[in-house]
Amino acid sequence: MKLASFNLENLFLRVRAMNGASWEDGKDALEAHAELDAILAKETYSSADKKKIVKLLKELKLDKSDDGGPFAILRQNRGDLVKRPRSGGIEIVADGRSDWIGWVELKREEVDEVATRNTARVIKDVDADILGVVEAESRPALVRFSDNVLATVGGAPYAHAMLIDGNDERGIDVGLYAREGYDISSIHSHVDDEDQTGRVFSRDCAHYEIRTPKGNLLHILVNHFKSKGFGSQETSNARRERQAARVRKIYEDIRKTSEFVAVLGDLNDTPDSAPLAPLLRQIDLKDISEHTDFDDGGRPGTFGNGTASNKIDYVLLSPALFAAARRGGIFRKGVWGGKNGDLFEHYAQIAKPSEAASDHAALWAEIDV
Repeated sequence: MKLASFNLENLFLRVRAMNGASWEDGKDALEAHAELDAILAKETYSSADKKKIVKLLKELKLDKSDDGGPFAILRQNRGDLVKRPRSGGIEIVADGRSDWIGWVELKREEVDEVATRNTARVIKDVDADILGVVEAESRPALVRFSDNVLATVGGAPYAHAMLIDGNDERGIDVGLYAREGYDISSIHSHVDDEDQTGRVFSRDCAHYEIRTPKGNLLHILVNHFKSKGFGSQETSNARRERQAARVRKIYEDIRKTSEFVAVLGDLNDTPDSAPLAPLLRQIDLKDISEHTDFDDGGRPGTFGNGTASNKIDYVLLSPALFAAARRGGIFRKGVWGGKNGDLFEHYAQIAKPSEAASDHAALWAEIDV
């Protein structure tokens, strides 16, 4: 079995009106949506407003159906904005914002850009049976990426894709892909975990229980700790230490009944840092990079140029999992290294930094379990 962790740094869904070959393809739809939003937010709709709403709905091709247009959907969750008589046409029946609950939503679809396809290449080439993903937008985004974008680079879609919304409002959550035969038997979220200071996790510590083809129950804790940016170093360090301490407790509770546990993801700090001590120096978890058959390509770091100070991604294994590990490594071909991208080999399809799959390399371990 191959277990891997990858910070995608890539949101896969984009508004369809912005996803055309040129800006002009969706310009009219975006302008109609913006104008319609402004009118629908009014406390009272005048006769002129209602005429304008009809005109804009027609422009968005929503006059015959709530989901009739290529770029937008009309959500009428409670009450009605419109009626569509059988005789034809469209009538605005709401007199103001308080008469109905809903909105006009722009449709989204997967982004087919060079960087996204390079992300797919990394996932295809790492070929993990279980892949912890960091900075993913949503489960639908993961599913669409697996089903549609992976195929463009010759990859096979994953049987299972799972993601639970976390605490970060930007939609950079942690999730998981799993191959056929690696069934997700249980999911636990820790978004609401609190300590004496307050809510612990910036995103989540997503806990997946997976049954392997050999019948073993594998526990995976996928994490994305607080970054060093956005706030003082002291505050950020304290938040990561709280997160490490909480993951340690979750790990120890699982270990009371199970021997196969992995903690993986972007922990946003180095192995010698004080914030990560609860995970790396106070319990029995072992980093796959400590394995005698681990290939880091001469660079121990997982972010950017791969220096030791940039080792921030981890696959940490319980003693039984580490004993079953056969080898591991860092996969960097999706990363642009150095000013000119020549510090290490990258895909030929990456011609500039913006086309890199991510600033993070993927980290993997082969385990006989």
